[in-house]
Formats: sequence, structure tokens, C-alpha cells
Amino acid sequence: MRLPDRMMAARLLAAASLLCLAGCGGDVERTLGLTRDSPDEFTVTTRAPLSMPPDEALPAPHPGVARPQELTSQQSAEAALAPDTALGGTAGPDSSGQEALVGQAGPSAPSNIRNTVDAEAAQAPRESLTDRLMFWQPPPQAPAGAVLDPAKESERLRENAALGQKPTAGDTPIIQPKKSSGWLGLF
Repeated sequence: MRLPDRMMAARLLAAASLLCLAGCGGDVERTLGLTRDSPDEFTVTTRAPLSMPPDEALPAPHPGVARPQELTSQQSAEAALAPDTALGGTAGPDSSGQEALVGQAGPSAPSNIRNTVDAEAAQAPRESLTDRLMFWQPPPQAPAGAVLDPAKESERLRENAALGQKPTAGDTPIIQPKKSSGWLGLF
């Protein structure tokens, strides 16, 4: 082989190896240690501290059973919000202020309120994504009242003043919009 052919073959081999290496995706970066793998902060859990049982007799371990001293996520949320009721205690009788607040709230919601709300939401017409993208502005609203013809109104007011009549006498001139008919309205 000649020298230019060898150079061309070496370049093709290098290009093919880079293409194969690029096909590996992000695994090459991770293998070479170029990416940082940090732990997911939402999967990190805390464990309850170890405690010595009241007597020296330890219960036999049961594999796969939850630890009795650990709280579930619901129980830990309840403990954070209402510590006195989280461990099965009662909150006690309602105060007069609490009873007044509940009384002012009105009647309680029906038991099937969630089903009713879901059914109403399913019946509501929804715009498609293309309609929202194409027609992103609301349609222009027509003016609230009739459009007054200023020249004719000024003339009417002058005539009423000259004749000694009230300004409200007579018909108020308005501008009638032109009605377009078919193709003539396009031009």
C-alpha cells in the first residue's frame, strides 16, 4: 500500500471507532468517571435510632417484617402536623371557637362530591392544543354600544339649540356598519 492509502485507511478506522464509541451513549462517560452520580434526595430515608428493650430478652427477628419503632410516611406526616394525635391519642373536645367555625362553614359536602366534580370536569368542553396555539388571542369584541355619527349629532344639537328645544329631542344619529355580501366583502 502506498502512504496516502495507509493514511486514508487510518482515518477511516479512526472515524469508525469514534462512531462506534459514540453509539455507546452516556455509558462511556460514566465508565470513564466524567459524570457525577449524586444520590436522589427523595429516596434517602432516615431510620429510627436503636434503643435497648426494657428487659434483656430480645424478641426473635422476623425477616421482611417492618420495624415496630419506625413510622410510615403517613404517620410521620401526622406526627409533624399534630403530635398529640399521631400516636393514637385524642385531641380532646372541640373548643367553642372550633365549633363556631364549623357551624359557619355550612352543611357538610355530600359523600360523592369527588365523583360529581370528576363527572362535571369530564363533560366540560376542552380546547385542543392546536386550537389553543392557533387562536391564542381571544376574538375581538364588538363595541358595547352603537357608534355615534359626530357630524350629524353636532348638527342636531345646534338645530335643537336654535329652536329652543331640549338637547335630548330628536333621534340620535348612529353609524350603521356596512354589511358585506359574499365576494364583494373581500375587496
